[in-house]
Amino acid sequence: MPYVYMLRGATGRHYIGSTGDLEARLRQHRRGHTHTTRRLGEFELISAKEFATAGEARKFERFLKSKKNPQLAIFHLQQ
Repeated sequence: MPYVYMLRGATGRHYIGSTGDLEARLRQHRRGHTHTTRRLGEFELISAKEFATAGEARKFERFLKSKKNPQLAIFHLQQ
């Protein structure tokens, strides 16, 4: 199932992404295989939300990224 997820790094930065396999994607992030999250350092999964289709997940990911405020994005992700 597709997911939208949010990570918070040790640096205080946030990352929002979507994936079809959340556990595999988190492993990629932890191994440093993802350019955009290398700068986060150690990170924690803040929240994840499951969707019926990949299209819905990508649409919601774009919506969250448009918020430009991590607290608003977290609020919407946890709804």
